Amino acid sequence: MQIFSELQALRQCIAAWRAAGQTIAFVPTMGNLHEGHASLIERARERGDKVVVSIYVNPLQFGLNEDWSKYPRTLEEDCAILRAKGVDALFTPTDAIMYPRGRENQTIVEVPALSNILCGASRPGHFRGVATVVAKLFNLVQPDIAVFGEKDFQQLMVIRQMVADLSVPVEIVGAETKRAEDGLALSSRNGYLTPEERAQAPVIYRALSQCAEALKSGERDFARLEEQANLMIEKVGLKPDYFKIRHGKDLHEPRAGDSYFVILAAAFLGRARLIDNVQVWI
Repeated sequence: MQIFSELQALRQCIAAWRAAGQTIAFVPTMGNLHEGHASLIERARERGDKVVVSIYVNPLQFGLNEDWSKYPRTLEEDCAILRAKGVDALFTPTDAIMYPRGRENQTIVEVPALSNILCGASRPGHFRGVATVVAKLFNLVQPDIAVFGEKDFQQLMVIRQMVADLSVPVEIVGAETKRAEDGLALSSRNGYLTPEERAQAPVIYRALSQCAEALKSGERDFARLEEQANLMIEKVGLKPDYFKIRHGKDLHEPRAGDSYFVILAAAFLGRARLIDNVQVWI
């Protein structure tokens, strides 16, 4: 695996691959890698001849009182995972590459409507930071394909909308959520959980699954289903941020005649804010 922190060397490498007729699949990350990231890399390997992974803890997507300074930096361990997965190149850009005129002067990319609901309502500016850094990384790496996890369903939709609106020549591929045996979606923030909290956390997936079964059985009282799920999550000791049933294609409010739903949840547990979702086709 080649490791690049400078843009020119990375570009030369990618240009050589492309000249040889090889396609580039890209997985942007913030590091602190786990099996969920590994599954994204596997998906990228299926779709591209060469796999590039980036590690950059993006300050623009962290809000006030969030954990940017404390976010785990585990580059040595991450490199071991990437080598084991056969990654061809790792890009570790510096702040000078990402925001050469400083964050306060950075041109911003924003996807309206999608960015201000659900997680966007709870974390103002978060998806503006995500869209900006992903747009910048796409321009730096110039991949053919980029892979994102469906666990961050709203993020995936924001990126797809950005790519469509700006005519970015990158195919966006979603990868299925990777879960622990008890259903908890794998996340870097799971590392913040104490053993007791870790035992409580799977209630989110249980609530999502229960709601999904109700939808499949024909239940369409969306408000009641959401209320039941919030109570279920609270009873175990988590603090719900939101639990919402939305249309799966655009995150609009659902209608009784819809055939594709996504159920999204976020909840606080100790130091962690956990998110998850389940898609439902009728």
